[in-house]
Amino acid sequence: QVQLVESGGGLVQPGGSLRLSCAASGSIFSIDGMGWYRQAPGKERELVASMVSGSSTYTDSVKGRFTISRDSAKNTVYLQMNTLKPEDTAVYSCNARGLYHSGIVLRNFDSWGQGTQVTVSS
Repeated sequence: QVQLVESGGGLVQPGGSLRLSCAASGSIFSIDGMGWYRQAPGKERELVASMVSGSSTYTDSVKGRFTISRDSAKNTVYLQMNTLKPEDTAVYSCNARGLYHSGIVLRNFDSWGQGTQVTVSS
């Protein structure tokens, strides 16, 4: 199986920055895509940013402020968040999909991290 561990959340003032990290570990064969989601209280979870085959996509509300990047050698994805706004407050979770070793066969995985709280407030 594949485990994801996130770090980097916290409390920041409006206009500030945070960088989230998500490291994948386990019997990974390949990672097809990694992404960041967020869920604010009373709202549905939304995809914030994703990276698949080197291409990045962002939800409209974070374009120009957030940047997703990936260190393939470390199986780690980052989310650099700049010019943070109160409406960015949410629990941020990372997701990874790919193949892992299961004995002598390869199986698909679709794993989630535990989530990290980001609070933007003065």
